[in-house]
Parts: sequence; structure tokens; C-alpha cells
Amino acid sequence: MVESLAQAGENAAELLESETTNGKPQMHVRGIEEVVADKGYHSGAVLVRMQGAAVRTYIPEKKQKGQRHWDGKHEQQQAVYANRRRVNGAYGKRLLRKRGELIERSFAHCYDTGRMRRTHLRGHKNILKRLLIHVGAFNLSLIFRSLLGAGTPRELRNRLARLFSRLFCALCRLWMRTERGHRGFFLLGFRSQRNRRYLRYRLRHSKEPASATDC
Repeated sequence: MVESLAQAGENAAELLESETTNGKPQMHVRGIEEVVADKGYHSGAVLVRMQGAAVRTYIPEKKQKGQRHWDGKHEQQQAVYANRRRVNGAYGKRLLRKRGELIERSFAHCYDTGRMRRTHLRGHKNILKRLLIHVGAFNLSLIFRSLLGAGTPRELRNRLARLFSRLFCALCRLWMRTERGHRGFFLLGFRSQRNRRYLRYRLRHSKEPASATDC
């Protein structure tokens, strides 16, 4: 976790130089001040190191049986209690929900839906290349979804079909309004109540003779 935090700090520093508009940076100038992670990263030693780096942590705790003993671990006790207080707050819960929306959903899309749990490659370099291409395509889909409203070609095709269907429904509604306003526009006018009664009468008495002479 410490190595990931250092790498994230370097990436943020590089973006700070490029992500500027009219001389004003579009990101936090002070760098990384908060860390949100899952319960697998929760550890007393890790929390102490994060506290020493002036970083606030929002990491849920693992469920443990019994009570923890803090003999000779006063710093870890303070760090754990402070992290617990932040996690149980409204702001901490909002950050954890945001993490689940942005991080866990992306992992599920890449690894589960994208079948990246297993790769038939040899060597870590080849696996990292494959993963980089896969995640790059996922990021492109996010960009296209924010710009066009569709992140994949199939979704774009479905949206076009949905657009035509909505246009057809709008034309049908306009057609029905025209029919109600101008009944003489249609030759049959089956939607009027009088014509429906007449059709039901004709169907009910279709086998009866039309006149007394059966002509």
C-alpha cells in the first residue's frame, strides 16, 4: 500500500503540470491527503505509517472475535480508533460508496465481464501488456460514454434503434391526435364508438338474411 501511495503521488504530480486551464490547476495542489481502501489493507502498522505520512485513511476493519489487546501498541491503538471514527462518519461512508462505484465496478467489468481473471500468456511483462491494453480500452469506453452516451458499438447501435422507435411512437401519437381531431381524414374511422358498435352488430348478425326475400 505504501508503494502504491508513492506511485499515485508521482502520477498526481505529473498531472499537476499538464492539467491546467488559464493558469489554474484542475486538481488538488497539495497532492494525496486521503486514502480509501477495502478491509484487506487494514493493519495497525499500515495505519501508523499512513498517519506518519499525513494521510487520512478510510479503511474498514476486519471482523475479529473478542477484543484486541493494545499492550505496547499505543500508536496503533490511536491510529485504529481514528480510522474507525472516520469510517463510521457520513463523509467516510460517502467515500466508501464512491470507491465501490468507481473501483469495484471497474474491476468487475475488466476481470469478470472482460474475462481477465485468467490469461494464457507467459511472463509478467506480457500479462501487464495485455492488462494495459484491456484497461485502456475500458477507459476509452468511459470517455465515449461521457461524450456520446454509448461506450460500445453495440450500445450505440441499440441507442440508434431506440431513437428510431421513439420517433416512430411520436409519429403514431401525432397520427392518433389527427384522427381524433379530423375523423373525416380517415375512410373507415374504426376508432369512433359508433363504428365499433356497428361492427359488433354486423359480426353478430352476419349469418342472418339481409332482407325478407333472402336476397
